[in-house]
Amino acid sequence: MNIIVAGTIGRSGLGGQVWASLQYLLGFRGLGHQVFYLEDCGQSSWVYNWDKNEWTTELDYPAACVAASLAPFGFQDSWIYRTDEGSRGASLDQFLQFCHHADLLLLRAVPLWVWRKEYAWPRRRAFIDVDPGFTQISIANGDKGLSEGITHCERRFTVGQNIGKAQCPAPHTGGPWLTTLPPIFLPEWPIAECHATDFTAIIRGQGFKEVTYNGVTYGQRDAELPKFQDLPRRTRQGLLLAQMGMDPKVLAAHGWKTAPGEVISKTPQSYREFIQQSRAELGIPKHGYVKMRSGWFSDRSVCYLASGRPVVMEDTGLAGTIPIGDGMLTFDSVPSAVSAIDAANRDYEKHRQSARRLAEEIFSTEKVLPKLLAQALD
Repeated sequence: MNIIVAGTIGRSGLGGQVWASLQYLLGFRGLGHQVFYLEDCGQSSWVYNWDKNEWTTELDYPAACVAASLAPFGFQDSWIYRTDEGSRGASLDQFLQFCHHADLLLLRAVPLWVWRKEYAWPRRRAFIDVDPGFTQISIANGDKGLSEGITHCERRFTVGQNIGKAQCPAPHTGGPWLTTLPPIFLPEWPIAECHATDFTAIIRGQGFKEVTYNGVTYGQRDAELPKFQDLPRRTRQGLLLAQMGMDPKVLAAHGWKTAPGEVISKTPQSYREFIQQSRAELGIPKHGYVKMRSGWFSDRSVCYLASGRPVVMEDTGLAGTIPIGDGMLTFDSVPSAVSAIDAANRDYEKHRQSARRLAEEIFSTEKVLPKLLAQALD
C-alpha cells in the first residue's frame, strides 16, 4: 500500500514529536508499505525556532528540522513541508503523484487546516486523536476548525481507551471514535543495558489551555504536578524531570532534579538516549486525563517500555485496557506512588523484562498497525 502520514515534526522541532511520527513511518515501511511524510501548515508556517529562541514564519527552519530528523532513517526524498506560500522537501509534483496512488492519508494529532483537493485522492482518510477528552470537548465547545478538519476523515481513532465508555465524562463528539494504541518500532528501540539511577519524566507544564465541559474544568500538567510536588521527599529514589514551562528553582526546592526539556528533546537521538539512560519513567499525566478517566497512555511511555525501563504512572483509568502489574505500575496518590516506586525497585530485573515484553506483545508496530489499517480501510 501507499500511505501518507501527516504529522507535526517541523512545527514542534523536538525529538519526542519526531518519534511520534517515526513510529508510523518506520512501522508501515517495516510492514512492506510505501510511505510519504506530509506536514501542511495551511496558510502560513508559524513555528518556534529553538536555536534563536524566537518565532518565525519562514519555511527553511522547520523544513530543515524535518530533513535532519528523517534522513538518518532513510526518508531523504519522501517528505514535504508546505503552506499556501510554498513548500520544501520533495517537489509538489512528486507529492501529488504519490497522492494519486495513495491508499490512506493518516492524520496524527492535528487535522489539515486547509483542505486541498489532492487530499481527497487517497482511497481513505483517518485521524488519530492523541489528546483524548480535550479533543472531544474542544469540538463540543465549538472549535469549528478542528471539527471541520476531522469531518474529512472517514475513520477517527483515539488513544483514549475509555472515550465513549460510561466511566469517562468526556463527550463522544466528532466520532464515532475507534481506539488504538501508540505503536513502537522495536528495531530502533532495543532494550537498554546501561546502568541507570533516576526515575525520569519529560514534561511540558502547560503546552495547551485547560477546557471546561458541563461546568467541570480539566487542566494541563501544571494542574496535576502540585499534587505530587513533595514526592521526592518521601522516597530515596532520585526523580528527574526534563521539563519545559516550569520554574526549576521551585521544583528543586521540593527535591526534584531538573533538566531543560528542550535540550533533552533537541534531536530524536538525544531524546532516545535520555529515555534509555533512565531507570524508569515516572509518569504524571495531564490533570484532565486523570480527572476524565480517559484511559490515555503516552507514546513516550511506550519508548520506556521498549527500552526495558518500567513505567510508573498516575492512573488515567487504564484498568481493563492494558495490563497493569509487572513492568507497568500505576498510582493515584503520593503514598501509592511511593509504594509503586518501591515495588519497581524491589524486583527491578523482573520489571525490566516485563516492560520489554509489554512493548513486544501489545505496542509493537507489528501488533498495532495492521489492525489500524484494517479499520481505516474498512
